[in-house]
Amino acid sequence: MNNSVSGNRNLIEKTMKSIEEISYWTWSDLLATLKRCQDLQSSGIVERCLDSLVGRLAIPSEASPCASTSSLDSPGFWLSCDTRSTKSLKDGFSQATWWFEDLSILSPDMIEMLIKSMVSRKYNHVIIGRFIFHYQKSKFYTASPDEKHQVLETVIDMLYTLDTNSISCKSLFRIYRVVLNLNISKNSRNKLECMIGSQLDQATLDNLLIPSPYGASYLYDVNLVLRFLKAFLCGGDQQVSPMRIKKVGSLMDMYIAEVAPDPCLKSSKFLALVVALPDSARDSSNELYHAIDIYLEVHAGLSDEEKMKICCALNYEKLSTEAGIHLSQNAKFPSKSAVQALISQQLKLKNLLQGTNNTKLYTNSPCIFIETKGKAKKDEACEPTLYSERLDISVDNEKLREHLQGMQCRVMELEKVCKKMQSEMAKIMKSKAAAHSSSARSLPRLCS
Repeated sequence: MNNSVSGNRNLIEKTMKSIEEISYWTWSDLLATLKRCQDLQSSGIVERCLDSLVGRLAIPSEASPCASTSSLDSPGFWLSCDTRSTKSLKDGFSQATWWFEDLSILSPDMIEMLIKSMVSRKYNHVIIGRFIFHYQKSKFYTASPDEKHQVLETVIDMLYTLDTNSISCKSLFRIYRVVLNLNISKNSRNKLECMIGSQLDQATLDNLLIPSPYGASYLYDVNLVLRFLKAFLCGGDQQVSPMRIKKVGSLMDMYIAEVAPDPCLKSSKFLALVVALPDSARDSSNELYHAIDIYLEVHAGLSDEEKMKICCALNYEKLSTEAGIHLSQNAKFPSKSAVQALISQQLKLKNLLQGTNNTKLYTNSPCIFIETKGKAKKDEACEPTLYSERLDISVDNEKLREHLQGMQCRVMELEKVCKKMQSEMAKIMKSKAAAHSSSARSLPRLCS
C-alpha cells in the first residue's frame, strides 16, 4: 500500500481503479455489493453503487427483471428467470417498476440514501411513491417489531419529501392504520397527518372513521379529524380552491352526522367539528342541521347556552324552507334559534316576492329595440319570439307568486304560535314569581 510502489503491486491504486469502474458493473454485481455493505454507515463504494443504480433506473431498457439479486439466493434462479419475466408481464408490471422487488432487499438507511438520490435527479415522484409503499409492504412480512418501527419511520420521512399529488390518499390512510399499532416518533406521525390533511378532499367517510385511542370514552378519534382539517386549511404547497373546500364540507357533514349519536362525545368536541370549516364550504345547511338535530336528541341534558353555541354554527339563510319550518317547530332546539329560523325564512320570502314583482313589471313593459331604421326589419323578426317568452315568464311568475304567498302565510301562522307560546311562558313565570313573593311575605308572620 506504499505510495512509492507503483503498478500492479500497489493496493491503493488497484482499489481506486476498481471504484472508478463501478459504473461499468452489471446490475446483479451492484445489488450484491450493496447487500454486503448495508452495515456501512458511509462509504464511497456504497454511494457510487447507488448512483450507478439510479442512473440505470432512468433508462429502463438498461436492465432486465431477470437480473435480480433477490432471486440469486434461490437454487433455481437460472431456471425460473424466464418464468418470472412472463409472470411480471402478465401481472401488468410496467417497464418503469420492474426493479421494485430487487431493491426491496436493502436496509431502511440505504433506502433513504437511494430515495434522496432519486429525488435529487428529478426522478418521477409517482414511481418513487409506489416503490416506497411496495418496500413497506414487502419488509413487513418478515420484520420484527423493532424493524417495523424503523421501516415505517423511514417510509414516512421519504414520502414527506415527495410531491403531495404523487401520493395516493388511500395508501396514506393504509399506512396510518398500521401506525396505530406501533409507537413511532411524534415527528413522523405529524408528517403523516400533514400529508393526509393536505389531500382531505380525496378521502372518504370510511377513511375518517378511525377508532379513538385506547382509554378514550368516545367512539371515533375526533381530535385526529380536527388535525386533518387544520392541515387541509393551512394548504401547504397547494392553494385550497373553493371546489376542494366544498368537497371537504360535504365530507365533514357526513362525518358529523356519523359521530353525532355517540353519547360520550362532548359538546366542545362536537362544536369544534361544526365550526371547523368556513361558511363558504357549504351551499346548504340542511345536512349540518340534521346532524345537530341528532346530537341534541342524544344529548338532551345540554344547557340552553351549550345548545345555542352549537346552533350559532348554522347559517339559517342556507336552510331550505322545509328545514327552516322543521327547526321552528323542533322542541330540541332553543327558542332563540327557532325565532332566528323564522325571521330568516320570512326575509327570504320577502326578497323572493320583491324579485317576482320586479320581474313581472319588467316583462309587462314594452320592449323597444328600434334605434335606427336599419334595424327595423331585425326587430320585427324578433318581436313574436320576445312576446312568446314574455307570456311564458308571466305565467311562471304568477305560479311562483301564489306558491310563495302560501308559504308566507304558513310562516306567519308559525310566528303567531311562537309569540303565543312566549306570552304564555311569560305569564307562567310571573305567576311563579308572585307565588314565591307571597310565600316569602307570609313566612315572617308565621314566625312571629
